[in-house]
Amino acid sequence: MNDDIRDQLGEAERTFEGSPGTIEEGLDVDDAELVQLRRACRLLEVGSNLLDQGYYTVVIESAFVAIERTIQFRLIHDGAMSAAEVISSHRRLYQRGAEIGLYDDAFGEELAELWNRNRTKTYYRLGIATKEQAEAMYRLADDIHRHLIDMTRVSHECICRA
Repeated sequence: MNDDIRDQLGEAERTFEGSPGTIEEGLDVDDAELVQLRRACRLLEVGSNLLDQGYYTVVIESAFVAIERTIQFRLIHDGAMSAAEVISSHRRLYQRGAEIGLYDDAFGEELAELWNRNRTKTYYRLGIATKEQAEAMYRLADDIHRHLIDMTRVSHECICRA
């Protein structure tokens, strides 16, 4: 790599190590559960905008991540997961959601299979994302988000409705 790019790498690293600068509006909350909730809200908003622009691969990716951030929000909110815990396995995250009753085991398994078969395929360009897939994934993510948020005492914290 040339020196300019090495310098930019160092600069990027320092931005993550330093004290926070300008924080994204809406994510300036202290509770870890609300950070996850609002990340999901943002992903849905971005997904909606990009769907209109025809960026189907990114819409599918953001829909999967929005589902996972929403499940993670509920795990923390319901005391089934600490804010510091990291679940790096997508399948395990979906299973944990089923274990605390957010949905049944079969639904959790279907989510994991949907992710396993299709997210990887479109993300790594083994397949080409379509408008129909992106629309279906966006609707699924939005409905899961609203369903899981409406069942909480902090539904007013969802910024999707703002």
